[in-house]
Amino acid sequence: MSVEKPSNRLLRSAVITGGVLLALFLVYLLPPVRAQVDWRLELARAYLNGVIHPAGPLPTAAAQPTRMPLPSLTPTATLLPEQPTPTIEPSPTPQPTPTPIPGAVALNPPAWELQGPNNCGPASLSMYLRYYGWEGDQETITDVVKPLSEDRNVNPEELVYFVRTHAGWLNAEFRVGGDLDLLRQLLAGGFPVMIEESFFFEQPYWPNDDMWAAHYLLLTGYDDAAQVFIGQDSFHGADQRVPYATLDEYWQIFNRVYLLIYLPGQQEALQSILGANWDPDANRQHALEVAQTETQADPENAFAWFNLGSNQVYFERYNEAAAAYDTARALGLPQRMLRYQFGPFFAYFHAYRNDDLLALTEYALERTPNSEEALLWHGWALYRAGDTPGATEDWRAALEANPAYLDAQYALDFVGATP
Repeated sequence: MSVEKPSNRLLRSAVITGGVLLALFLVYLLPPVRAQVDWRLELARAYLNGVIHPAGPLPTAAAQPTRMPLPSLTPTATLLPEQPTPTIEPSPTPQPTPTPIPGAVALNPPAWELQGPNNCGPASLSMYLRYYGWEGDQETITDVVKPLSEDRNVNPEELVYFVRTHAGWLNAEFRVGGDLDLLRQLLAGGFPVMIEESFFFEQPYWPNDDMWAAHYLLLTGYDDAAQVFIGQDSFHGADQRVPYATLDEYWQIFNRVYLLIYLPGQQEALQSILGANWDPDANRQHALEVAQTETQADPENAFAWFNLGSNQVYFERYNEAAAAYDTARALGLPQRMLRYQFGPFFAYFHAYRNDDLLALTEYALERTPNSEEALLWHGWALYRAGDTPGATEDWRAALEANPAYLDAQYALDFVGATP
């Protein structure tokens, strides 16, 4: 009987091991498998980060904010929200005159699509576009707006950008300060509506996780008798029935933002429904007044105060906005709030409250280490404090997290640094 040489056994073992590893790698490359593996890896990374940086409450405002001298710094328009002329005097609520609408509407829903990890925005937008005959999927969108799967947030502006640049035969707009009646009127007019709302995880990502997050939802119908909206939910499934009261509660936290996609020939009908809200400045003034009313009606509502600050930022009323955000922080906000909304960064930067800007961006980065927005503004806080090397490191990290992030590129150009 022949005996196999040890060297041959080792070679065969190496070949078999290599073959198994190659097979596993090829299986991993399959999109469904990769999505599941990446999701598990993200859970592990988030939990470890939560152990290293325990999740406490959002820091409250500094007792005596440090007002540091402003260096010669002129952020570009991409660093600032739109800059309309502020409207100081209260204006009439710019709502269209309601017209009778059916008691129930059910638009023909597009084919439902299950979202990948951190992908409710692209998945919901994919369904929305398919309503108008578009033939792509969420991956088509993520390749443009979030090429890295670890990117946990897509802003409404980014979704509108995709429609305008990659589905140019359609138009897209977003507005804020919506209400349930407006949603019903839009649906009755044949317009699906995409909103951003609250979402709660089924399992914690770190110790003491409040399990709150953001989520996009595509609305395709309503039923007044049952008091529910019908939504295409990329996580929970098609034709979800959401009670009116629950939707408004979950929607408020995002300033009741709503995104609209429509055919050019539908613009006149859409403008008729929106009325004065068609104009972005009038719409924002309306949202500001809604937030003011809600802070007066319920002074303990942190989200009403946060919305007030965000609408004041739009009008460059930064000191007032910072004060509103101070109140929201004191009342308590979710741990991931600054993963999705960045108005406080604008307000504290322009109000010269660098201590607060540093505290909030550092907290945001503990919860979301790869947040390009938090990295950007932490960099500006460091720059204002005189730490240009630290700021440059932040901005490079922001570009690594999102290679298309023009604000980070501008910041590097501003100090003469390379990416």
